[in-house]
Amino acid sequence: MRRSARSTMRFFVSIVELYPRRLHHELPSWVNPSGAIFHIRIRTAKENPRLLTDQSLAPKLLDSVLEYLRRQIWWPSLFLIMPDHVHALLSFSATRRMTRVVGDWKKWNHQNHGVFWQENFFDHRLRREESLEEKAAYIRKNPVAKGLCSRAEEWPWVLDSESIRKALGL
Repeated sequence: MRRSARSTMRFFVSIVELYPRRLHHELPSWVNPSGAIFHIRIRTAKENPRLLTDQSLAPKLLDSVLEYLRRQIWWPSLFLIMPDHVHALLSFSATRRMTRVVGDWKKWNHQNHGVFWQENFFDHRLRREESLEEKAAYIRKNPVAKGLCSRAEEWPWVLDSESIRKALGL
């Protein structure tokens, strides 16, 4: 039995309403009102000339993350740089498409810092309230799992809510 477009839309709206809207932090008014948070993973291309964790590159990448926040393009809950990829928990402005925002960020960092990225990226919309904490813990443990540090707190190439507030003077 085929559903009409209207009944299909009502079905999806009813499902979306089942998911909690409360987040663990307050989002600015310019963030998409659905409050959706996405786990984003962006990998470098094989021909990328240096590690993202290079002392001269990683701070510039983190600065570009903060600049996107200042311009109200995205809201990072967490952003972590690994040698050949980045992990992020991001919310996006309601006026811009996620694919365009991520693509523009990759393009800017390629043009200004010579980073070669893979063409696409991974994204997953977090659907449960506790999923944010689970994903954040997974991301924070990445450097430990790869033997790059002993404890997650030792990893220098990360922005979390505390370091973001500090960087913005809040």
